[in-house]
Amino acid sequence: MTALKVRLTFPPEKIKEPIIYNIGQQFGVITNIRRANVTEESGWVMLEMQGKSEQIERAIDYLKNIKVQIEPVEGDVVQ
Repeated sequence: MTALKVRLTFPPEKIKEPIIYNIGQQFGVITNIRRANVTEESGWVMLEMQGKSEQIERAIDYLKNIKVQIEPVEGDVVQ
């Protein structure tokens, strides 16, 4: 099992969509929200993803295709 920590920044038109739920359902990735800040105009989430490498890769590709910005995060995301 692979684990990945990322910061996702959502475009305004995607704020109300259940994107994190969707990647769990569509790709079998286990998600854990560690920090978040979401308003009506913008949003970001520090997210841990666990699963098989190919599942995580497919989830990342999906996020890129829907214009979610992805940045890797090192260390513990909860301070």
